[in-house]
Amino acid sequence: MGELWKLFATFCRIGAFTFGGGYAMLPLIQKEIVEKNQWATEEEVLDYYAIGQCTPGIIAVNTATFIGFKRKGIPGAIAATCGIVFPSIVIITIIATYLKHFEDYAIVQHAFGGIRVAVAALILNTVIKMWNTSVKDWLGILIFSASFVVVAFFNISPIIVVVISASLGIFTANTRTDVR
Repeated sequence: MGELWKLFATFCRIGAFTFGGGYAMLPLIQKEIVEKNQWATEEEVLDYYAIGQCTPGIIAVNTATFIGFKRKGIPGAIAATCGIVFPSIVIITIIATYLKHFEDYAIVQHAFGGIRVAVAALILNTVIKMWNTSVKDWLGILIFSASFVVVAFFNISPIIVVVISASLGIFTANTRTDVR
């Protein structure tokens, strides 16, 4: 029961102190899950993120579910999932109740602007960390560049890009003995 509570509390902290969605949560997940608790390796977290991107639902919830399941099976998955969504439910309920009264105030608009800038910085930090961990050869650079161009400029679904990129990775790993 102690580890289930720890899973809930850890993901509750991550959910409470991260704004901007799943990608903005990656630095906190990396720090809490990989460094502090050592529940998963950095590569495993990146794999969970990739799978979470391809599966239906919210990427942060999917990742929390995968990590919780790895630690304690179905009860762990439930504890981690409840932990990650609990702060959002509370915050959204409070905001929905009071936002109409405050949304036109300049200070609220500036606060949201500041949050957007901080989220952009967190996402950039995540991209840099993922680049250092994931892109290891010319093929990785090529897949990254093509994926970025296709998603950014051609409005192709990221799911399709992830599936094609995974297929390319599997194909090259099976056809070459040394992928690096």
